[in-house]
Amino acid sequence: MLDLTPDEWNAVRLSIKVGLWAMAASLPFGIAIALLLARGKFWGKSLLNGIVHLPLILPPVVTGYLLLLSFGRRGPIGSFLDEYFGIVFSFRWTGAALACAVMGFPLMVRAIRLSIEAVDRRLEAAAGTLGASPMWVFLTVTLPLILPGIVAGMILSFAKAMGEFGATITFVSNIPGETQTLPSAIYTFTQVPGGDAGAMRLTLISIAISMAALVVSEMFARRIGQRMDFE
Repeated sequence: MLDLTPDEWNAVRLSIKVGLWAMAASLPFGIAIALLLARGKFWGKSLLNGIVHLPLILPPVVTGYLLLLSFGRRGPIGSFLDEYFGIVFSFRWTGAALACAVMGFPLMVRAIRLSIEAVDRRLEAAAGTLGASPMWVFLTVTLPLILPGIVAGMILSFAKAMGEFGATITFVSNIPGETQTLPSAIYTFTQVPGGDAGAMRLTLISIAISMAALVVSEMFARRIGQRMDFE
């Protein structure tokens, strides 16, 4: 049942690769936006919050189409990146990673934001009264306290990337070996006669990877929590 073909292995490897890159690339932005939404006081905060969470309520196909319009070869951002930096997203695995990062970004931001809002501000104030700069306070006090939220956000982003279909297939199509991730490969199997076995194999692989990610997330969060309690 789990004797995967080379094309199926390619889909598995590509999905993990896309998920990891999507998670890693969006993490710095996720922390910054979460901090801004949790602590910032500025005009347009509600608008920014709405834009960040928009991919959660928009149909994924719409998000993929907007990415195609913006980051495609003829799009304003895509043409600029292609001409001056040689970076191409449309119909490439990098585009799949971008689409997955966008779709998982709201989940990451929400998890980190909730963790930041739960931090006792008196601890940060105490560090500040001892002469620590705001950046040093964040690195030595705030960041360790929000690590469980960061880990949770990373895992949620990765899990979302592993299951993303609508945005990726609209933006980068379904090209075997290049943009065909697990959901796309499963969809392809369901469209051909006799593809049930292949679809089931990849479904089981998807479930196993997602469950492993959740277990690892729980282990990391628990270990970080125990370390913080010990300290």
